[in-house]
This record gives sequence, C-alpha cells and structure tokens, in this order.
Amino acid sequence: MSEQSTSQPTRLNGGQALILSLEMEGVEVVFGYPGGAILPVYDPIIDSKIRHVLVRHEQGAGHAAEGYAHVTGKPGVCMVTSGPAATNIVTPLADAYLDSVPMVCITGQVALPAIGTDAFQECDTTGITRSITKHNMLVTRAEDIPRAVHEAFHIATTGRPGPVLIDVPKDIVDANNPNAYFDFTYPPDIDLPGYAPAAAPSPTSVDAAVEEMMKAERPVLYVGGGVLKSRGAEVLRRLAEMGNIPVVTTLMARGAFPDSHELCLGMPGMHGNYTAVTAMQRSDLLVAMGSRFDDRVTGKVGAFAPEAKIIHVDIDPAEHGKVRRPDVSVVGDCRVAMEAMVAKLEAKGGSKAFADHTPWRRQLSGWQEKYPLTYQPSAPDELLKPQQVVESLRDACPADTIVSSGVGQHQMWTSQYWRFDHPYTWVNSGGLGTMGFSIPAAIGAKTAFPDRMVWAVDGDGCFQMTGQELITASVERIPIKVALLNNAYLGMVRQWQELFYEERYSEVYLSHEMPDYVKWAESMGCVAFRVEDPSEVDVTIAKANEIDDRPVVVEFRCHSDEKVYPMVPAGGSNDDILVDPSQRGDAE
Repeated sequence: MSEQSTSQPTRLNGGQALILSLEMEGVEVVFGYPGGAILPVYDPIIDSKIRHVLVRHEQGAGHAAEGYAHVTGKPGVCMVTSGPAATNIVTPLADAYLDSVPMVCITGQVALPAIGTDAFQECDTTGITRSITKHNMLVTRAEDIPRAVHEAFHIATTGRPGPVLIDVPKDIVDANNPNAYFDFTYPPDIDLPGYAPAAAPSPTSVDAAVEEMMKAERPVLYVGGGVLKSRGAEVLRRLAEMGNIPVVTTLMARGAFPDSHELCLGMPGMHGNYTAVTAMQRSDLLVAMGSRFDDRVTGKVGAFAPEAKIIHVDIDPAEHGKVRRPDVSVVGDCRVAMEAMVAKLEAKGGSKAFADHTPWRRQLSGWQEKYPLTYQPSAPDELLKPQQVVESLRDACPADTIVSSGVGQHQMWTSQYWRFDHPYTWVNSGGLGTMGFSIPAAIGAKTAFPDRMVWAVDGDGCFQMTGQELITASVERIPIKVALLNNAYLGMVRQWQELFYEERYSEVYLSHEMPDYVKWAESMGCVAFRVEDPSEVDVTIAKANEIDDRPVVVEFRCHSDEKVYPMVPAGGSNDDILVDPSQRGDAE
C-alpha cells in the first residue's frame, strides 16, 4: 500500500472512494473504456493523479494491463462498463488466469434494484468470470469499496498471482445518490479466513529434493513462468551453476535464465529445439520450477521423460500431481524454495555435493551441434524468411528490448530466434494462446517503461484483430514498434493443414494485398514501412529504431509456406519430434 494516509475520515461517494482506493494501492495507470454503468467512477478520475489510457476496445484494456503486469510484476489495472464491455474483457481475464498474471479488473454493473431484471447492458459478470478469475466479487455497499479494493490487490499478488474482478453497481458509486456517501477510511489489514498461501516450503521437502539432486547423473532444471513471478532468476542461476545443471525455459519462462549461458538449452515443447526436448526425455531427474507440465511441453504424457524422477516446486498445491505425480513435492514460492536448496547444498559442499555431470553435458553438446535451429535464408529475389527477420530485429535492438508477440508461427519463431538474456523482456500469451495479444500488451509494457525499446512481433491474422489499438498508442504518445510478419495466411493453421490434413487449405488464406497495412497504419498515426526484399530488412529496421515520437509499423512480406520446426505432432510423444527437413535421417 502507498504511503498516503487517511487516518481522518473523509466524506466521499463510492466513485471517489474507488479512485482513492486505487491511489492507496499505488496504482499509476488504468487502462479502460467508459460507459453508462461505470461513468460515476470516471468522473473523479479527472481529479486523480492516476493516468488513464483510453483504449479502442475493452479487450485491449485487459491485454494492456497484462503487458504492464508482465514487465513490472505489479498488478495491471483495467476498468470497463457493464454488459458487452464486461464480456469483451473475458478473454484477457482468461488469459491472465492461465498465465498467472496479477490483474485487477473493475467492471460497472447496473444499479442494485435492476440486477436480475434484464436491464439495459446487464449481465451476470461475476457468474461469467467465476471460473477464469482467482477471485471475483459483486460489491453491494459503497462503504465496502475500500475493503474490496484492498482485498483484490492482496489476492491478485500473493500466492499464485492471477486476475481479480470487482463488479460495482452504478448506484453505489453515483454522486447523485445520498446513500453512496460514507466516511472513507482505508483498511490497514487484510482479514481473509481460509486464504493463507504459504511461501516457505517445508524443510523436509527441501531436504528430499536436495538428496535427489545430488544423486542425479542426467538432471534438467525445467523452468516455468513461476520462477519469473517469484522474482527468482538470480537464485536460479546460482543453483544451476552450482550443480552444473542444464536449464530449459518454457515459453512463459524465456529470459528467466540467460539464453547466452552455456547451461541454457532453450525452449522445450511442441516447437522447442531438439536438445531441450530430448534432454527432458533422456533425463533421470526433472526439477520442475514453477512449471505445470503443460500438454505443449509433455506431449503424450505416458511417454514423457520415462526415466526421470520428478521434483515439483510450485506455490499452488493444486498443480502438484495434476499431470505427473512428483517423487518430491515442494509446495512454496520458487525463489524461497531455491534459496533454501542453495543453502542446503552449500552446507553439503556446494558443487562438490553433486554427481559428475560431464558425460551428460557432453551428450547435450553433441545434440546442440548436430541439431541446431535452422532455416534456409531468402534468395535475393524471394519474399522474406520470417526467421531471418526476427534475427535481424534481435541483432539491431538493445539487449534489454521488451518483445511482445501474438500467437501462431511468429510467436514460435520469436521465442526460438530472439536471444533472451534478461528477465521480464518477453511478453506473450501462453496458456490461452490469444491471437491479437501483442499490440495492446506492448502498449502496456511501454506505458510501464517509456524509456525502453518495445517491439511487438505480430502476424497478419493477429494484427487484424487488435490493430486498432495503434490509435491508442498514437493518441496517448506510447511509441511502440510493430514488426508485422505478413505471410498472407493463418500460418500455424496452414502448417497443420499441410502436415496433417493432406494440404487441404480450408479457410486460412488472408491475402498479402488486403488490407493495405501501410495505409492502415498511417491512418492510425503511425510511421509505416513495407519490406519485400531481403536487402531492405536491416536498413528499414534501423530507420524504425530511430523513430521515438510515434508508433512504427514495419510490414515484412514473408513466405507463405515457411513452417515452424522442430515440431512434436499433437498427441504424439516427444520422441517423435520432427526436425527441419535438412536434418532428417539422423535424429534419434
């Protein structure tokens, strides 16, 4: 909570109390879109120090709040009205829920007497969002607003983070309603019986984990987004280096361990690299840190890491044993657990306490050398290869550039070919796989860090879903940059249709020519470029990087038939991994 004091009661209406409560929680920015039921709350924003970013669609407000939360660790805040506005924010709520993103969403609701009458723009917002929020609440008294806000921020940020929704009926925040006024005091404490997430794991479980780690000959640290949520990147590196243990970083954990580190194997999973996937399959111990054994990582569960014992470290007890039964279950915050492990291991001799991992490291190096990520570069007269575009972007940008992505092939190529050496520089939709995520999320990230370079890598399908938020970026002077990899198709769907549906391309063609992305971007106040020749890629990226007073969109016209490799077929075993065609014939 902020330093601001309200020890002396102040007579406020519910709308004023809500905004003041946000200020008390240290909120600096709210992403939102006004409407009838939430109007009484929008009025006091005029007098508040909180910045409001007016989006062009409520879904954009939610994803922008997520982007802000991803890069700062603070809860992102969004505010919309009732009915269709609330249903438009369902997708960001579900996205944040699956990716454990701290977010507080405030929705307007029709007046209390009208609830249940099918009033104009009424919907059962708490009912609709119950399964996709960590907690939600319908506030029925103005004097309960401060407590509701305080509880929302506490729940969103403690234990396993997640979204919390506060639904506010119009009459309890209305300045014209005498019953909406009360003597405002902010609650100093939280009293939530039954909610007590434990950060510290049991010493017994830590001891058991350490014993298994010391014995393992082929260990892998399987790192998920929970390590980033716990601010555990530094201690993860200490643990890995002490034990000479290789590390895989899932899609949600990119940057938690430096890609340039000799122990980093990169991303595992359906489109992970060969070494990361195969290392997990051949390991004798998987130390799962803040990861949830997602189906995109495990492939066919019964065939996943068949020889490996499992140590599972996660703050959420519900994740333990959900997919794979652990041999050692460590329930607690990842950072706290790793600190306890490091202390135990140091007491046992540090690096000398571990088995010799040299043969294992030698095997991994052999796979890395034999099966690197690869693609065939563009010929001078061909359309662009998207992998090459991502590599050129990576090489032209500062190491701490924040990168957001949409969902699809471009997301995988960005995770594969960017070099993530800093935590909190990768912002993407993992669990829900939400197309259209990248542009509003980039806006949220750039709002949080206006002095950092922020690129959104997008596909043409994703761009058409939320591209209108570039108007927000222009009007609000949030100069993000967008790399639009335009391959004229819903690329990932096309790839599956080619590989698994006998090249029957049903409803996936979008066109290189329509819309005209350069004209569209310019009409939204952006500087826009189109690149079709490989020789123009680097010089155009350099031009885009020099512009910092408005958003920039660079349309890169890419090959339509380029596919993401490696690939584990859906439902198949990770042993069935398909490498690039140029490498086939030798893979295990």
